[in-house]
Amino acid sequence: MGFFDKIKQGLSKTREAISETFNDIFSVSELDDDFYDELEESLILADLGMETAGKATQRLKKEVSARHIRTAAEARQVLQEILVDMLNVGSPELNLKTLPSVILVIGVNGVGKTTTIGKIAKQQVQQGKKVLLVAADTFRAAAADQLEIWAQRSGASIVRQHEGADPASVVYDGIQSAKAKDVDVIIIDTAGRLHNKVNLMNELNKISRIVERELPRASREVLLVLDGTTGQNGLIQAKQFKEIAGVTAIALTKLDGTAKGGIVIAVADALQIPVKFIGVGEQEDDLMPFVAEDFVKALF
Repeated sequence: MGFFDKIKQGLSKTREAISETFNDIFSVSELDDDFYDELEESLILADLGMETAGKATQRLKKEVSARHIRTAAEARQVLQEILVDMLNVGSPELNLKTLPSVILVIGVNGVGKTTTIGKIAKQQVQQGKKVLLVAADTFRAAAADQLEIWAQRSGASIVRQHEGADPASVVYDGIQSAKAKDVDVIIIDTAGRLHNKVNLMNELNKISRIVERELPRASREVLLVLDGTTGQNGLIQAKQFKEIAGVTAIALTKLDGTAKGGIVIAVADALQIPVKFIGVGEQEDDLMPFVAEDFVKALF
């Protein structure tokens, strides 16, 4: 199955949910206020959220007027262009320019964080890179065990300590190991749940300080993993993590299980942070690099 076909299949629930509505909306003969009201409502139902749906609709209205567009078919094409533009808020590729480079992975428990790390590790190993996984989620006994399984599957190495160990000390050990072994990419797993926001902020700040001190010139991504099925709740999570952790990239998982794939557009637009991966299935190659044009094309 080709790249585009896989995205198209993965987004089938979202596409089915909006295609019938869209077909009705874009079958009109006149682009009047009712048309724009119905379009905005359908975008909200696809989980773009009120703000992003309103913005997209207003932009379409302006473009239709500026380009003297008369037909709904042309308006539909312009809407696709607008949605692609809203998604293109930064480089879609991971910033891994230095050796080593660091990917700090954050997100609440249950979003598919460890699985996402394993899949990214496998992709990097397949590109010929030496990858080290760092099990800095020491609050859950199963977290390091899960990560170890993914290390074996992907061909990456792993640094871990006992349950309850200081996460920052695990990160320190990981960086020393990476330096000794000439590792290309260090991927750090972090705890998905601490007692409160202050604890989470302190923990992530501590880890960031260790990385900054030990690898001051390293390229660094802070990758937030979100569960696509949580819709607008995922957007609220994303805003909180952006505030406390300086998120630079987003991975949206489980999009094959939701009819609300429009959350991808809402997150990118609201946060102005690029979506770099989308998960559209359980298989190892179902975590896909994000391409805005293919995503919007698959939606339509």
